[in-house]
Amino acid sequence: MAEDRIFVRDLRLRGIVGINDWEREKRQDIVVNLTLWGDLSRAGVSDSIDDALNYRTLTKDVIAYVEASSHYLVESLATALARICVVDHGAERATVKVEKPAALRFADSVGVEIERTRDDFEPGGSES
Repeated sequence: MAEDRIFVRDLRLRGIVGINDWEREKRQDIVVNLTLWGDLSRAGVSDSIDDALNYRTLTKDVIAYVEASSHYLVESLATALARICVVDHGAERATVKVEKPAALRFADSVGVEIERTRDDFEPGGSES
């Protein structure tokens, strides 16, 4: 597998995520970081968006998903975003970090970071 990476840093969104009643009522800040793994050599040679993993359309899908979703756990939200990256957009592997700023009183942020591959979403995979 190629070790090429595309990254999206500090995507600041608002959505519903949390287990407490007050977290379910009002959108809160969510910060998403993505690292998308794949072979970028073809796009590097052709200079054509048709040969690239289009991070603009992927990011639009992530934004739309977060703004419309309602998860109880950041782990679940991160898994859904990883599925968008690898299943819908063809990344070989995705590292997804989801943070809730100000979720804990004395911390800048709290969150999770997961890594998933296409195999994780195939029938019989760990996330199927």
